[in-house]
Amino acid sequence: MANRINLNGTSYHGAGAIAEIANEAKAHAFKKAFVCSDPDLIKFNVTSKVTDILEKEGLEYEIYSDIKANPTIQNVQNGVAAFKKSGADYIIAIGGGSSMDTAKAIGIIIANPEFEDVRSLEGTAPTKKPCVPIIAVPTTAGTAAEVTINYVITDVEKKRKFVCVDTHDIPVVAVIDPDMMSSMPKGLTAATGMDALTHAIEGYTTQAAWELADTLNLKAIELIAKNLRKAVENDPDGREGMALGQYVTGMAFSNVGLGVVHGMAHPLSAFYDTPHGVANAVLLPYVMAFNAPYTGEKFREIARAMGIGNVDAMSQEEYRQAAIDAVRQLSKDVGIPQTLREIGVKEEDLEALSEAAMADVCTGGNPRPCSKELVWEVYKTAFNGK
Repeated sequence: MANRINLNGTSYHGAGAIAEIANEAKAHAFKKAFVCSDPDLIKFNVTSKVTDILEKEGLEYEIYSDIKANPTIQNVQNGVAAFKKSGADYIIAIGGGSSMDTAKAIGIIIANPEFEDVRSLEGTAPTKKPCVPIIAVPTTAGTAAEVTINYVITDVEKKRKFVCVDTHDIPVVAVIDPDMMSSMPKGLTAATGMDALTHAIEGYTTQAAWELADTLNLKAIELIAKNLRKAVENDPDGREGMALGQYVTGMAFSNVGLGVVHGMAHPLSAFYDTPHGVANAVLLPYVMAFNAPYTGEKFREIARAMGIGNVDAMSQEEYRQAAIDAVRQLSKDVGIPQTLREIGVKEEDLEALSEAAMADVCTGGNPRPCSKELVWEVYKTAFNGK
């Protein structure tokens, strides 16, 4: 079977990269931007860093901000209606995963209106046309939504999140400017950074992993291990390293899939509105321990990328534990809670959470086969911290 890689047509990296947005808009002869950005980014003048450029260059735009963390079907449908009224012909998505996921869903439905119910986009929906052109500008270093073919929407009515995978949704241009991330508070920097690490580790160990994706994911693990602690302290070099690391793993995991960390994290966001990065960060070391016997020699390379020395002299059991310990230590160092109990998960919900995790599209890619009972045991261990 052939291995496939889908990437942006163009991406820009480095401080000041947002200046290229106007050039790209003009090069594509776009007429009016539909700017998707959440209310906090507008309030704290992050979105305006981009809209100021548009104004300076005489480029028309309209802002859509009915976007929340873990965006809902309603957020998307409201956005579709707003886009139709706006007269826009392209989207600029400014924000973390929530803004970008909302933008992708809006863009797909505008181009493929038969999916306007939103729910029918779950999984690999057979859309026929590329979405409205998107220029994606991340303000967090974690989701890599600017380079992936995935987006996640919350079904409030059914109390679940669903993953959509569609090559038609990838942004045509990604602008990864660490200056756009400098206003992130410590907690968000830590959570999104651990989300990126989860992407890299799951992408490296997933069933569909192959050499090109492995190369990218290992480099991403190395970049994140070196830079996340510094980024949490708002060090400019740390910010730039994280901006690159999260994008590099996005290039890979988008094309090979993830695993049961994400499968278990999505229900936490649906049940409790837990920030996605926090859910992944808490679960990651527990799932690594669960998966370890099914990963061959890969944990040795994870340990090496995490900065652990002398791994070639370690036994398999030793390097697997070293990898898990290194991830757990990084998590502690950046202030991530260590148990599900600490983030408000209710023990009586573990059964329902396990059912939801088994229904999640990410779970099928896990290196170790899962069952509802096994997933419940991992949830239970992560709840108690043992």
